[in-house]
Amino acid sequence: MISKFLTEVTTKFNPFSKNGKKCRIFLAQLPPNARQTMKINTKLLPRDSREASSLNLKFKDGLEMKLDTEKLPIKDVMEEVDRHSRILNRQADLLGN
Repeated sequence: MISKFLTEVTTKFNPFSKNGKKCRIFLAQLPPNARQTMKINTKLLPRDSREASSLNLKFKDGLEMKLDTEKLPIKDVMEEVDRHSRILNRQADLLGN
C-alpha cells in the first residue's frame, strides 16, 4: 500500500466484531513511522456496540475519502487508496518534485 500521500487516517471500529477486522488490517498495513508522517485517530467501540465501522482518509491534495468497511472487502479498500496514491505519485513525477 502506498501511504506516502496520506495526511490523516481516522478509524472507528469494534475490535471484537467481524467488520472491525478490515480497519485493523488497514492499520497494520501502515508503515512503522506512520505516526510521524500522518495523523492517526482511532476510536474503539465497546463490545456490544451496533455502530458501523468507518475508515476516513485525507490525502495531501485535500481529497477526503470515506470508505464503507461494512460493504467493501479489504482488497477493494487497499485498491482505492493505491489508485489515488498512484495518481498523486504520477503528478509529483510530472512536476519534478
